[in-house]
Amino acid sequence: MNSLVLAVIGIAMVLTGYALYSRYLATRVYQLSTTAPTPAHEMADGVDFVPTNKYVLWGHHFTSVAGAAPIVGPAIAVIWGWLPAFLWVTIGTVFFAGMHDLGALWASVRNRGQSIGTLSGRYIGARGRNLFLVVVFLLLLMVNAAFAVVISGLLVSTPTSVIPVWGAIVVALLVGQAIYRGKLNLPAVSVIGVLALYGLILVGDRVPVVLPDSVLGLSPAAFWVLVLFLYAGVASLLPVWMLLQPRDYINGLQLFIGLGILYAAVAIASPSIVAPAVNTAVPEGTPSIVPLLFVTIACGAISGFHGMVSSGTSSKQLDRETDARFVGYFGAVGEGMLALGAIIAATAGYRTLADWEAVYSAFGQGGVAAFVEGGSTIVNTGLGIPPSLSATILATMAVLFAATTMDTGVRLQRFVVQEIADLVGRRVGKGVATLVVLVVGMGLAFGAGADGSGGMLIWPLFGTTNQLLAGLTLSIVAVILMRKRRPVLPVLVPLVFVLVMSVFAAIVQVGTFYSTGNWLLLGLDLVIIVAALWVVVEAGVAMSRARTGPVETDEDDRRVPAADTTER
Repeated sequence: MNSLVLAVIGIAMVLTGYALYSRYLATRVYQLSTTAPTPAHEMADGVDFVPTNKYVLWGHHFTSVAGAAPIVGPAIAVIWGWLPAFLWVTIGTVFFAGMHDLGALWASVRNRGQSIGTLSGRYIGARGRNLFLVVVFLLLLMVNAAFAVVISGLLVSTPTSVIPVWGAIVVALLVGQAIYRGKLNLPAVSVIGVLALYGLILVGDRVPVVLPDSVLGLSPAAFWVLVLFLYAGVASLLPVWMLLQPRDYINGLQLFIGLGILYAAVAIASPSIVAPAVNTAVPEGTPSIVPLLFVTIACGAISGFHGMVSSGTSSKQLDRETDARFVGYFGAVGEGMLALGAIIAATAGYRTLADWEAVYSAFGQGGVAAFVEGGSTIVNTGLGIPPSLSATILATMAVLFAATTMDTGVRLQRFVVQEIADLVGRRVGKGVATLVVLVVGMGLAFGAGADGSGGMLIWPLFGTTNQLLAGLTLSIVAVILMRKRRPVLPVLVPLVFVLVMSVFAAIVQVGTFYSTGNWLLLGLDLVIIVAALWVVVEAGVAMSRARTGPVETDEDDRRVPAADTTER
């Protein structure tokens, strides 16, 4: 199979989904309004609720949801063959991810910017909300701790990415000042910002930063984990317009250019895919493709974390409700194109099938390393960019994706800590809640050893928990649509499929963790299964009530008690 053919088919599928299916969802299902006021205007505070240009907000949303997972997941899942991964990424993006992300964004905007966790209390019930928050907290813990380890590993393995990764923070701060304080022309600022980022990449390629074997008594990897958590904590406390939003926006442009470079190289080089379409000779120990394919790819097709970003930060910045189609659905399209690029890089970036099999010798192999290695080979062959610079571009792209997700993840987990505190009658401020997040995250990262790699301990549960949360988010959206007597089938079908596959995977993993004596993961897995199934039952009851209860109007959406919407 020629990789160019696969790229053209895949891109055409997801763009057609945006052009047609997202329009149907926006007009018939969610019925986005051109006149309804959004929380960004109704509750503007200059910190979290900030009316934002839809292109800037798309940059924040896309880079927040597109972390390392849509690279790692597909680049691992190709061990079953490129065809299953390709089908799930493209079909999942069009009918699952886009609908889910747009739905979560719409639901939050219609409820004064409330998070999915808070919405579960209103539409499912108090018990459902409490259990929902358990799943949300565990997922965010996995995201923050594990992504810190992933980023740290890339900074150590690709020292040429250090300068552009940290330099991007300075560029973002300047972009934020230029847009919001200087009121400068957005296109001009965007061009200058992107040029600055690629200038940093050129500098980084020539000036790699290799840390000594011991920094403050820590290994290089552990030092980067510590710095990443401290940075993310500070970033989560700053107003979104100052760092988070411009960083995500300018990174979004740079990352799309990076994808453009990869796809341009594919178009010119047209490398053949050396991996099998369906791998009938998977290495020993590889789990069954069903259900593990659907939780391994995770963010590449649908992701519960997207719903948290949609309702946690993006809904508070939406200038017009109709912008939700571009921000939410097209954000998922961007992630689908990233996942497709990861599939191509990990299957067409090797010279022979034997070379590919040497990398994919066991389940869990590949990932970011295969993306960078295979992708840089394609870029070098297609565009003639030197191998070192090609690797720097792709490694920087991967790190920036993961880093912007960690920025948002720490901010969202701070919100969750404050919501949990409210439930037990305590009022916790930003600083204390952020400190709790950092202590828990670093406790997990360093609890298993001084190298800071403990954050990867619960990574095997990330995909399963992420998909379970997506199913639970869809159950809330389904209840809202049923109350309004809107078409609900576009939500119900993905809802059932995702829940069945993710619960199936969680049960399979119980056996795996028990047989290997991994009691931490076994305990967490059981907690997640019980909480998720309980929420499903509560959601089922809520759906039954919604079908027979009074019809809810758009005006009812806005009758939300002010105390429930106080942003932290």
